[in-house]
Amino acid sequence: MFKSKKILIAMAFSAFVIGGCSKEAPKVKEDDENVVEEETVVEETVQQPEFVAPLTGEAVQKEITQRPIMVTINNHPAARPQSGLAAADIIYEMLAEGNVTRFLAIYQSELPENIGPVRSARSYFIDMAKGYDAFYVAHGYSPEAKTMLDNRIVDNINGMAYDGILFKRSSDRVAPHNSYITSENIVKGAKMVDASMNYSEKVLQGFYEPNERGKIGIETSQVDIYYGNNEDFHNSYVYDHQSNHYERQSAGVDTKDMLTGETISLANVLFFEMDHQIIDDIGRQEIDLTSGGNAYVFQNGYLREVEWSNVNGIPTAVEQSGEPVKLVPGKSWVHFVPSSPGLQAMVKTQP
Repeated sequence: MFKSKKILIAMAFSAFVIGGCSKEAPKVKEDDENVVEEETVVEETVQQPEFVAPLTGEAVQKEITQRPIMVTINNHPAARPQSGLAAADIIYEMLAEGNVTRFLAIYQSELPENIGPVRSARSYFIDMAKGYDAFYVAHGYSPEAKTMLDNRIVDNINGMAYDGILFKRSSDRVAPHNSYITSENIVKGAKMVDASMNYSEKVLQGFYEPNERGKIGIETSQVDIYYGNNEDFHNSYVYDHQSNHYERQSAGVDTKDMLTGETISLANVLFFEMDHQIIDDIGRQEIDLTSGGNAYVFQNGYLREVEWSNVNGIPTAVEQSGEPVKLVPGKSWVHFVPSSPGLQAMVKTQP
């Protein structure tokens, strides 16, 4: 895929000086006649990236053939700051039990050196991994999730089988907030369970072209979401007009990657309203990922009210036509929000 710049190169004119002492201008041979040559258009090709990353829409020089890797990451306050968040293409945040959320971080464009703390699986986490055909990494499981993992619904490795082998415990934190895995051990674990790491399932997500503004909806500078009344799970997204990205805070503290010290920067923030049901006395949840519902999309400093639908196993923001909502190229954060109390009660905006 190439674009060209047209550079006009004007050829030099031949110049002649006529002597002042001659009464008659000398005859000019045909070969010496003053000729102005036509301008020549020369095509100079400037190579542009031929490929885009499937999950971010960002330009890359080489086609991405890495299978998506999905990791359950702990979001308990004792697990913050987490390692490896900045490298994720997409992060999903949703309830695990009570009002405590966990992250599903999806890596494809790059894989960080270390990821964690890694936490346990839920059935709907596995459903998400299946939708992406992702290699799934977790440490622990609910009873429903264990059955699904035992039946190899998705290719996976779990810290319950590989604690101390592939998963390492950090000495500066207390279990269960101290399990980590390196990128090297993820690849090693995939080989151990005979899982291919080649990208075969193509995610069909649309992204805005550079010349598309994509500023649709109500201009909004800050978005807040509250999971319950606990300030530890009050998240804010503040729009930066210069970078055209959102920076994230949780409990009033910037969400940073412990590996790099980098503050998380996002091109898109989405909220999907879903039916939740408590299924046991611990407060574990069951989330409906298939029925669709109301959704908010925040991008370019604007709020849009749309809907979401399950498209090929993945909850996706969609237009009225059913086509996926275009995203701004870059990283995205997606919240799953209980339909009770719902988006209007949990998500607040500031102009």
